[in-house]
Amino acid sequence: MLRAFRHRNFRLFFFGQLLSLPGTWIQALAQAWLIYRMTDSAVLLGLAGFANQFPVFLMAPLGGAVADRFSRHRLLLATAVASAVLALGLAALTLSGRVEVWHVFVLAVLLGMVNGFDLPARQAFTVEMVGREDLPNAIALNSSAFNAARLIGPAVAGVLVAAAGEGWCFLLNGLSYATVLGALLAMRLEPFSRPVQTGSMLTHIADGVRYVRGHLPIRSLLLLLGMVSLAGMPYAVLMPVFADRILGGGPQGLGILMSCAGGGALAGALLLAARRSTRGLGSWVPWAAFGFGLGLVCFSQSRNFWLSCALLVPTGFAMMVQMASSNTLLQMMVPDALRGRVMSLYAMMFMGMAPLGALLAGSLAEVAGAPATVAVGGGLCMLAALWFGRRLPRIRGVVRSMNIASQTAAGEPTQDVTGGALVEPASKADGRSDQTGR
Repeated sequence: MLRAFRHRNFRLFFFGQLLSLPGTWIQALAQAWLIYRMTDSAVLLGLAGFANQFPVFLMAPLGGAVADRFSRHRLLLATAVASAVLALGLAALTLSGRVEVWHVFVLAVLLGMVNGFDLPARQAFTVEMVGREDLPNAIALNSSAFNAARLIGPAVAGVLVAAAGEGWCFLLNGLSYATVLGALLAMRLEPFSRPVQTGSMLTHIADGVRYVRGHLPIRSLLLLLGMVSLAGMPYAVLMPVFADRILGGGPQGLGILMSCAGGGALAGALLLAARRSTRGLGSWVPWAAFGFGLGLVCFSQSRNFWLSCALLVPTGFAMMVQMASSNTLLQMMVPDALRGRVMSLYAMMFMGMAPLGALLAGSLAEVAGAPATVAVGGGLCMLAALWFGRRLPRIRGVVRSMNIASQTAAGEPTQDVTGGALVEPASKADGRSDQTGR
């Protein structure tokens, strides 16, 4: 389960993130509660989620191209500094009593733009720390750190908001970036050698889009991920409404609800970390997406606080298995030369579609109510899972052909390496064809 820890750089990165990520979740919950407290509006909650995440959709393609052209390590240093400055700025406004709704929205947009560069670089940088052999384990361990923070952060935020107010949450998050910067600066890396590039940045971005469009397994994974993010993930934006109006838990109840979802997600990430290969992982994706949708439908019908908490545990588990499995399969298929650009499309689907869903969910919740909105989103996730499940045999056939072609080109004996999974190692042939195509 801890194979990737044999790499010093990954150990530094992991523990730096482990200490900093709770601050991210603390700020996310405090920011949602601040908007809700100042406006009492589900629509503005949805708009706040849109403002924070939609810039990822716009900036991720550029961020992915930059991550493939320049040092990902230096790019992560820059995004950590920028994120810290924005968090400290929001803390100063809130603690001084001068914060207004438009301040929160502007800073949320700026943070979303930073994340548009950070997410592709972060995903693509993992292989530089651990290599291809330990990449699936490293992805799962990163997801474990993310969800351990999700388990701790909201609970701390709920208590801190109730006791001292939102501003201290923002300050704590801003200071937590010191651990990320320290970890990045302590790494020992090979001198960066800038790859030879031809064509403009726009052409570079288009190459990544053409690669995804031309590969059915990658395209299908991203489409399912985008649909689940659009329809299902906005449930978190409406969680303050559930915590306050429907379940009567207030800010502390909100923290407990989010922590329960985080606990389930952490269990899912640890399960993936314990796997020794990607064999059979493709079948997990549609089942997990279906389970996530079913969990949302059940949660939307609950009016008991503790039952709702219990329902969020398997819901978070299924969500994480689907998201992290998709990430692992994508990274094992994509050639290194295109990793940043393909993972930028992953960021667009994972983070970029959610704000569109948040905007729609906030508007629908004003008309139909939060429970009906979450139930509809869960139903759409289930339908998307069934669509992917029907395509899975065809996807496996394509991956099997890709692997056989890769082995033949490498002079190896051809064999079925999919084992019922979507993928084993990335196709070398794909990497060569893309490079010659540019």
